[in-house]
Amino acid sequence: MMDASHPYSALTPDCALDALDSTGLKADGRLLALNSYENRVYQMGVEDGLPVVIKFYRPGRWSDAAILEEHAYTIELAAREIPVVAPLELNAATLHAHAGFRFAVYPKQGGRMPEFDRSGTLQRMGRFLGRIHAVGAQARFAQRPALDIETFGIASRDFLRAGHWLPADLLAAWDSVVEHALQSVAHCFARAGAVRAIRLHGDCHAGNVLWTEAGPLFVDFDDSRMGPAVQDLWMLLSGERDEQQEQMNEILTGYEDFAEFDPRELHLVEALRTLRLLHYAAWLARRWDDPAFPAAFPWFNTQQYWQARILELREQIALMDEPPLAA
Repeated sequence: MMDASHPYSALTPDCALDALDSTGLKADGRLLALNSYENRVYQMGVEDGLPVVIKFYRPGRWSDAAILEEHAYTIELAAREIPVVAPLELNAATLHAHAGFRFAVYPKQGGRMPEFDRSGTLQRMGRFLGRIHAVGAQARFAQRPALDIETFGIASRDFLRAGHWLPADLLAAWDSVVEHALQSVAHCFARAGAVRAIRLHGDCHAGNVLWTEAGPLFVDFDDSRMGPAVQDLWMLLSGERDEQQEQMNEILTGYEDFAEFDPRELHLVEALRTLRLLHYAAWLARRWDDPAFPAAFPWFNTQQYWQARILELREQIALMDEPPLAA
């Protein structure tokens, strides 16, 4: 049974199909829910046309202006033949509304998960990210936030602390390690200096890349914001330090064909990873009233979960004290 206390409980299959009909495209009744938690995303069949993907934005998260700014950025990238999935313009608009929900319609795209361990894959990723960033550096977002210590770190800490999410017996350890971690993050940013903030993808992990015969296809710019270029690079790294160094070398070989990379940003890799860990924990807590979250993340907010997060942050503090990767 749906929890009527959450706005998405009103987004029934009939409501979703009617929303697509309202754009002038006629849904044929085929509907498949896709893997998404922040928003609700469906693949839908269209009468006499190709299937589409329709994304219903989480109520209250973004303003209309911020969503349209994301749309404009992806359309700008697509116009330069950069492989991104941009929203369709229907009835002279990319952002639509139906039954209290805002949504956008995208062309359905095929592809598979990228295999970053295959020779040349990371270099090709770097090449296209360089093209994305070359465009991203030409203007600034006016409506979308920045990725910084305040929004991802301090705000996340304060939300978790104020909501009494931590078990009482772990609270002192959590407070101590978070304060130390945020100090280390600040030191990393100080060592990097005044690096440039550009328009980013913002959440460039393997799940937001479809691999095709032509190479990568970047999807889901929902977390697009201002920030340092390395934010879109470090999530492609994995393994031990020497493996990450080789991977970064390969990424930058392709990246610098199209955009200059400031090597000072390598001081931020572990700092940005730390901020993401804090932000992710706070994101789960902020969304816990959505019935989809307790079902999908049953391990969240357990004793074991917070013990693991404390250990993880201690490891990050040690990593932030190490020299950065080399350019």
